[in-house]
Amino acid sequence: MKKIKKGDEVVIIAGKDKGKRGTVLSVVDGGEKLLVEGINTAKKHVKANPNAGERGGIVDKNMPIHRSNVMIYDHTAKKGSRVGIRILKDGQRARFLKASDQLVEVKG
Repeated sequence: MKKIKKGDEVVIIAGKDKGKRGTVLSVVDGGEKLLVEGINTAKKHVKANPNAGERGGIVDKNMPIHRSNVMIYDHTAKKGSRVGIRILKDGQRARFLKASDQLVEVKG
């Protein structure tokens, strides 16, 4: 079970966007890197394609960030939290936040 998944709200703990929060859009490179909304943006020069109706110019693009540079945001503690995996009494696995000991997700 992966500790950070698509749709999780994360806080950046290292890099040029340190301290910012965003939602995970997708997980790439086998779970090593994450695309986070509004984080690690880069300017990309795009060539026009008149056949597809696309205009050329400079576009902002979200670039992947390594998963070691993010933590899941804990709303009760108002800070980033590490994530653990716990096996419940009925045998299900669940992710939980270590800062507040709250369950994030239960998986069968």
